[in-house]
Amino acid sequence: MHEKPKVEEGDFYITPEGYRCFTEQYHLKRGYCCESGCRHCPYGYNTKRNTYNSK
Repeated sequence: MHEKPKVEEGDFYITPEGYRCFTEQYHLKRGYCCESGCRHCPYGYNTKRNTYNSK
């Protein structure tokens, strides 16, 4: 099981709807893709095709 990194300033922001949205900074610190289609995913995961886009 993966260990969650400590959440620090710049790791997320609150959306207008009131949700916590993790930034690319947090995803890189976490070190892996959760395959949930996150808005700021630096790993290029595509939920529709279940693939990773090459960057």
